Amino acid sequence: MSEASYDAVVVGAGPNGLVAANLLADKGWSVLVLEAQPTTGGAVRSSEDVQPGFIHDTFSAFYPLAAASPTIRGLRLDEYGLRWRYAPAVLGHPMQDGNWALLHRDRHVTAELLDAQHAGDGDAWLELCGLWDHIGEPLVHALLTPFPPLRPGAHLLNALRRAGGLAAVRTLLTPAGDLARNHFGGEGARLLLAGNAGHADIPLDAPGSGVMGLLLAMLGQTVGFPVPEGGAGMLAAALERRFRERGGVVRCGAEVTRLGVEDGRVTEVRSRENDRIKVRRAVIADVAAPHLYGRLLDPADVPRRVAAGMKNFQLDPGTVKVDWALNEPIPWLTEPAYAPGTFHVADSVEQMTQSLSQVSAGVIPEAPFLLAGQMTTTDPTRSPAGTESVWAYTHVPQTVRRDAGPDGLCGRWDEEECQRFADRMQARIERLAPGFGSAVAARRVLGPHEFEALDANLIGGAIGGGTSQLHQQLVFRPVPGMGRAETGITGLFLGSASAHPGGGVHGAAGSNAGRAAILHDRFRWGGPSSGRRTA
Repeated sequence: MSEASYDAVVVGAGPNGLVAANLLADKGWSVLVLEAQPTTGGAVRSSEDVQPGFIHDTFSAFYPLAAASPTIRGLRLDEYGLRWRYAPAVLGHPMQDGNWALLHRDRHVTAELLDAQHAGDGDAWLELCGLWDHIGEPLVHALLTPFPPLRPGAHLLNALRRAGGLAAVRTLLTPAGDLARNHFGGEGARLLLAGNAGHADIPLDAPGSGVMGLLLAMLGQTVGFPVPEGGAGMLAAALERRFRERGGVVRCGAEVTRLGVEDGRVTEVRSRENDRIKVRRAVIADVAAPHLYGRLLDPADVPRRVAAGMKNFQLDPGTVKVDWALNEPIPWLTEPAYAPGTFHVADSVEQMTQSLSQVSAGVIPEAPFLLAGQMTTTDPTRSPAGTESVWAYTHVPQTVRRDAGPDGLCGRWDEEECQRFADRMQARIERLAPGFGSAVAARRVLGPHEFEALDANLIGGAIGGGTSQLHQQLVFRPVPGMGRAETGITGLFLGSASAHPGGGVHGAAGSNAGRAAILHDRFRWGGPSSGRRTA
């Protein structure tokens, strides 16, 4: 057994953990990051595991929220090797008749393409863009700052008044399916808006989905859907490199098993190797809330209100993801005017709505809604010239009641079930790109069990740290009355996607936790953070 001491220990080296570690190191704290996996990155990793010469992102791939995040931008990661790459088009939705709905970074190009499919939809699109011009920046700042967002919230209220007052608020509160149908006459524009809303687990007929669809669609036209050149892991590598240059220490393959608490204050971190690390100032837990409160802490140390609230904590759905190495580009029925990096697969908004609703009801969809990416189209370093690195994922229920499809899947998600469901997903793309299967050189399928094995935070394949629905957001995240990084235990801060503002690679949860630790330490010592380095 070995002992050491640090000002702060960060449990988990995902993007939130690495952001928090950087902020603490910037203040001169001695900081140790402990990561159970062999490498850093959490759900921001990449490898050539599918096929040599093909780089596939193991989990997340496109990063509009990172590009928009004040926290990520403020770290100046371009100075540490990060380079963003962009596809010719942000997002495409291929339709059965060979037409495409395309989201371009230039709003006027998007509008022209939509208007060509249905007269008037171009102007309707630009109207939404005008709304975003008023509210976009304050909305992003309000979402990505600690709750309650007092100053950003005031700016957002002023922006909403300028944008039309209650009419603008009503637009934001309208469910995505209704917003798409009410605002556009053609299917293309509807698919773009609803498809972006489908990135969260909020049903398209529920409040909250409309603002999600608008957020991602408009970010696509302001910051794009960029990817790190060379793979998602390059984003994590830049965060780690910056942290190490400030004296930070990272240990991988070091699984934390217990947090020690004395007199209501966290005092030490224990690892599976029986190491005991003394903590002088703070612990940042980049850990899923069920693991923090149900595994790392002694039940007697969990505040009663938190323990009661966690009984009703709701995970987001599970995930099945397929990676393909293709010998050639995807053989689309019709080539789009601009090649998209991201593409969605659904026959209609109605089918998309049905698929997402089935998942919420515990049903495996017969026609799953796919979110997918053409990575070589976006970043040519991802595979040899003339080939394509491709992925697609879809959500499945955490608890399966039945299969709406013909395969009789029951939710075991063993190798056989994952492969059969992957065949169902691949067939969806084959209908839109005949010959897709013949172009496949290699395929990898990751189901809910594989997701969790590769990153313990992804419980049952839940990639959002808990549902994004309104009953578990803001002041209700992770439990009612929280909404901030504080846990009720002095010196312990929740900095994972289970904390406000939730899932997505924006670093906000880690930033909120790191800044809360600095603020609490300042009050503890009766003045500005001293910046002592005593490790």
